[in-house]
Amino acid sequence: MAAALCVLAAAALLHAPSARAADPQAYRVDIASTGNRVFDSTLKATSQLEALRKTVPASPFALIARARGDIDRLKTVVESFGYYEGSVAITINGQALDEPSLGDTLSALPKGKDAQCNVTFILGPLYRIGRIEIDGSVPDFARGELALASGAPAVAADILAAGARLLTTLENNGFAFTKVDAPVAYLDPVSRVLNLSFHVVTGSRVQIGEIQFEGLKRVHERLVRRRLLLHTGEPYSAIAIEKARKDLLTLGVFDAVSIRLADAPDPQGRVGVTFQMRERLRHAVSVNAGYSSDLGGSAGVTWTDRNVRGNAEQLVLSASVLNLGGTATTGLGYDTSAKYIIPDFAHRDQQLQFAVGAIKQSLQAYDQTAATSGVTLSRKLSSEWSASVGISAVHETIIQESITHVYTLFALPLGVLYDSTGLTSPLIDPTHGQRASLSIAPTLSRGQPNATFYVTQASIAEYLDLHRIFRTDPGRSVLAVRALAANAFGASQLDEVINGQEVRVPDLPPDQRFYAGGSGTVRGYRYQSVGLQFPDGNPVGATAMSAFNLEYRQRIAADWGAAFFADAGETSESLSPLAGILHSRRCSSSEPLEGTAPAQSTSTCWAVGVGVGARYYTSIGPLRLDIAVPTYRRPNDDHFEVYIGLGEAF
Repeated sequence: MAAALCVLAAAALLHAPSARAADPQAYRVDIASTGNRVFDSTLKATSQLEALRKTVPASPFALIARARGDIDRLKTVVESFGYYEGSVAITINGQALDEPSLGDTLSALPKGKDAQCNVTFILGPLYRIGRIEIDGSVPDFARGELALASGAPAVAADILAAGARLLTTLENNGFAFTKVDAPVAYLDPVSRVLNLSFHVVTGSRVQIGEIQFEGLKRVHERLVRRRLLLHTGEPYSAIAIEKARKDLLTLGVFDAVSIRLADAPDPQGRVGVTFQMRERLRHAVSVNAGYSSDLGGSAGVTWTDRNVRGNAEQLVLSASVLNLGGTATTGLGYDTSAKYIIPDFAHRDQQLQFAVGAIKQSLQAYDQTAATSGVTLSRKLSSEWSASVGISAVHETIIQESITHVYTLFALPLGVLYDSTGLTSPLIDPTHGQRASLSIAPTLSRGQPNATFYVTQASIAEYLDLHRIFRTDPGRSVLAVRALAANAFGASQLDEVINGQEVRVPDLPPDQRFYAGGSGTVRGYRYQSVGLQFPDGNPVGATAMSAFNLEYRQRIAADWGAAFFADAGETSESLSPLAGILHSRRCSSSEPLEGTAPAQSTSTCWAVGVGVGARYYTSIGPLRLDIAVPTYRRPNDDHFEVYIGLGEAF
């Protein structure tokens, strides 16, 4: 007996909308559990009683009709999981749907009284896969891709996926015109098995033929051909074509790239490939804003030319206003920059960036006015690794503790990045994988005093998906862990007289020193406030910094989420994070942070902040609201800090 193909296609169920009633009847739904979490989730997602309960009101008789429609829908799901003799029963207030008095019973319910819908199942015996046949000529290497075994449960999703795997394997091995029909299923009620037959037409093996492009306007075709991962004469592979399509999108100048194949191979056994492109708007304007209680508000605008000369060069101009209020700031600031980016410079996946900028900051630690410039060459080494090298120059005036310093800095920054999260934007919420970075910047400082030092920073973050532990859907329960460490090798300490008191400070420019506190290190403490302080309570800065962050992120419903976190960090004269954990102490409420009395103290004392957060997930990343408190407070510390921004803290 041939089973209807719809039995195997549970995923294609259509939800027809119900009419909106004049006198809606509120109701509750109880769907009995089958003991299988995936099975239960599919049943719940298929039920219109459940899906439309809150969004589409129903009159008493429309409710009965909705329940009757659910019987066939849920029966299809039951069969798709291999229970071909199963049945579905639905009652409303204990009455069967065909009970003549059910409509009157519902109409007589008092106002505000919910009707109770109960859905139960009699599953019957589980059918299993019997014979598996392939009708057609298929290479031996592809037959095993079905990955079906006689005796396995006859689950529709597994059977349909098997046919899709077979088609994909053949298309990735040169058979461009393969057809794999939907499997034909034969029920054997006596043996309680489902016999399967896959009809396959492979056609001939082909190669990539002529490659053409449609839709190019300003973008030069030579750029696209130079970038293309696909070449005429290569064996045909659907996955290679898809990889080439996605790679073209990374140029940033196309809204969409699609593929069209020739209808048949040419006499040489090659199939033509046409890439159909739709270019993005050349110019774009974006705005940004953020707020934290320590740094205050910020707002900015960015103008981008995505394709300056037709080769995907980018010109990015941005300007932001900083320090709009905030407990760690003393006045308004600004940050302006211009960047010119040349992609595929001298090598594929290698870009050259020129940048100039101007920045002004008025912070408790120091006031800074600076002009910056730099050139950076970065290269993508693989899907996970990238590296960069550059040269930068900064001329700045810094006022700290009423003393004005003028510096000129020259640096040679080197960096390596690792990212296995598989995400295209750092703003998107990572749910698995790692991110790590290491940078070293040999720096020559000309100022008061002159110095040569090596600024080294390292970080590693791990994202653990806990869905197996909490039995949630993948990506909804995530534990994020990060460690940070930084050190300025070659720096030394100087004894300076500040406001009549001798204070030990690093010989680094204040903006090159390390600070902890704020959204990037230890939430709950003001920006730069953790560590040594001058007698007036302003931050000194240090030559080393360590921080650890632990955050649990839980999605709630479709677009909302919550976070719970703990941060810890310290600054010191030398980097020893492990020694600090093992041998130092955490500051308590009865003792000041290191350096508050006296300022030259170098004892190790870890600052710890804890907090909670809310998330609203958008297509470009989560909107974040975090509230954090210090586990101990000095007299000049805030009771709590608030952080609002786009993207996770790390």
